[in-house]
Amino acid sequence: MNKTFNLLIGALSVCASSFAQTAAVPKSWHMLDKEASGFYGISADKAYDFIKSKNLKSKTVVVAVIDSGIDTLHEDLKAILWTNPGEIPGNGIDDDKNGYIDDVHGWNFIGGKDGRNVKEDSYEAARVYHALKGKWGGKEVDLSNLTAAEKTEYNIFKKAELKIIGDGDAGGADIDMLKRIKIGLFKSDSVLKIALEKEVFTGKELESFAARNDDERKAKTGLLGLMKGNDALDQTNKEFLDGLVEYIAGEERKADAKNTPPIAYRKDIVKDDETNLNDRFYGNNDIMSATPMHGTHCSGIIGAIRGNGKGMDGIADNVRIMMVRAVPDGDEHDKDIANAIRYAVDNGAQIISMSFGKDFSPQKQWVDDAFRYAESKNVLLVHAAGNDSKNVDTADNFPNPIFVDGKGRAGNVITVGASSGNDPKKGGLTASFSNYGKQEVDVFSPGQQIYSTLPGGNTYGNLSGTSMACPLVAGIAALTLEYFPTLSAKQLKQVIEKSAQSPGVKVRKPGSDEMVDLNEISKTGGIVNVYEAVKLASTMKGELKPGKEVLPKPKMVKSKKG
Repeated sequence: MNKTFNLLIGALSVCASSFAQTAAVPKSWHMLDKEASGFYGISADKAYDFIKSKNLKSKTVVVAVIDSGIDTLHEDLKAILWTNPGEIPGNGIDDDKNGYIDDVHGWNFIGGKDGRNVKEDSYEAARVYHALKGKWGGKEVDLSNLTAAEKTEYNIFKKAELKIIGDGDAGGADIDMLKRIKIGLFKSDSVLKIALEKEVFTGKELESFAARNDDERKAKTGLLGLMKGNDALDQTNKEFLDGLVEYIAGEERKADAKNTPPIAYRKDIVKDDETNLNDRFYGNNDIMSATPMHGTHCSGIIGAIRGNGKGMDGIADNVRIMMVRAVPDGDEHDKDIANAIRYAVDNGAQIISMSFGKDFSPQKQWVDDAFRYAESKNVLLVHAAGNDSKNVDTADNFPNPIFVDGKGRAGNVITVGASSGNDPKKGGLTASFSNYGKQEVDVFSPGQQIYSTLPGGNTYGNLSGTSMACPLVAGIAALTLEYFPTLSAKQLKQVIEKSAQSPGVKVRKPGSDEMVDLNEISKTGGIVNVYEAVKLASTMKGELKPGKEVLPKPKMVKSKKG
C-alpha cells in the first residue's frame, strides 16, 4: 500500500524550477479559498463563517477510516477517536456481544489473536496468477467450450498473466537501479549526519543547510532532490529512507512474482478461513500496529482537532474517527474490505473513507454486497481513484461501484481524483499521478502536498496521493452532515458533486501533456468546495426525519468460533 514513492523514478528528473513551484505552495493550502488566496482549496473558513451566520448547531458524525492504522496517542487525534459505548476497555470480554473483543476504538482485520499483525502483503495480481496458473497456464483454450463462469475466470487469469509476466516489452521498475539509488542515498545520509551533527533531521533542515565541500553538496543534492520530488520535506531522513526501503521491497516482491508464488503473509498471522466470508470474527483490537502513517495522515485531514493551536486543523469540527485496519503494505484482501465495511456500518459509521485500491478483485461480489449493505443503511462511501495516471473508465481499479453481477451500481459511492495547488497556467490543477475518468471519477479534490498528522504523538507533515484527496471529501461530507443531519447518504453525494467548482481553465490530463477541460476527465468537472457544499445543503429538505435515530445498532452476533 506504500504510495510515498509512486513517482520515485520520475522525481529523479524533476527540475529545480518545479521544486521551487512546489515549495511555494503554503502549508494547508487545501483549506484556502481561491478568491482570497489564489489557491484552489476548499474554502473552509468561509464554510464556518456561513454556518455561524445561520446559528447552526452540530451533531456528532462518525467517520470510519478503512486503512493501515492510526496513532491513537496523537495530540490532535486521541480526543476524537470513536469509542464503542458498549465495550469495557481491556477486560478481554466481548461486552457488547458484536463478535469483537475489546474493540474500543475500532478493529484490526489483519491481525492475529496472538497479537501479531500483518505489515506487508503480496499483490493481488500475483495471488490471482499463481492461484489459476495450474488450471489455465500454457494451455490453448477454446472460449466457445467454456461456461460463463469458466470464461470469466480464464479472462481474469490472462489479465493477471499479462500484469505479472508482461507482453515482452520492457516495463516495471528497474530493481537494480533502485538498489543503486538506495545505496547512494544511504551514503549521502551518512555524510549529512556528520555534517549536520545529528542523526535525525527533516528535509526542511537539510534544505537550509549550507554545504561546505563537494561531498556535502553531492549528498545534499541527492537526498534533498528526491525528498522534494516526493513532497517529503516535512519528513525526517529516517522516515523517508524507511519508506524508500519499504517501496523497493514491494517492487522486489512484484518482480519475484513472475516465478515464485507469493508468500501467504496474511494466512500465517490471521488464521481465518479466507474462502469463507461468514468466518468474520477474526483479527484483534490493535488499530495502531506497526504501520499507522497512512491512516494517521488520512484521519487528521478529516477531523484533527480544530483551533487548539497544534499542528493543523481538520475539516470537520465534531467527528469521531473509527479506525478499521484492513490495508497492509501490498494489496488488501477482498474479504477484509467486505468485513471492514460491514463492521463500520454495524457500529454506527455514517461515512466511510477508503484510501486504497488494486487492479484485481477476485471476490468482488463480497465487496459489492458490502456496498449494497452500506447503501441500505444510509452510509456514504468515499473512495480514492488511484495513483497510476490511468483512465479508470477503461482500466480496472477496485473497489468500484459497478456490480460484478451486472445488476447496476451502488448509488452511495463517491470516487475522488487528486487536484493540486500549483499554478493552473503550468497545468498544476490536476496531480500528475491521479487516475481520472469522465464516467467513473466523480470529483477532483486537493491531494498533492497535503499537510496533516503523522505518527509520533505530535508530528505533522505532507503526503500526496488520491489517498489524501479521499479523506478530504469524507471530511466535507462529515462537516455537511454535522449541521444538516437529515440529509441521506445519496443527498450528501449529490451535495458534494453539485457544489464542486469548475476551475474555469484547462487542466493537464494526468500522465500526458494534453490540456483538457476538467469535465472531460471527471463526471462533474469540478473541484470540491465545502463552503459551496454547506450553502447548497442549507437549501435542501433532508430525506430523514429530524431527531430520528438513523444509525444502526451493533447487531453482529458471535459465530460458533467467536
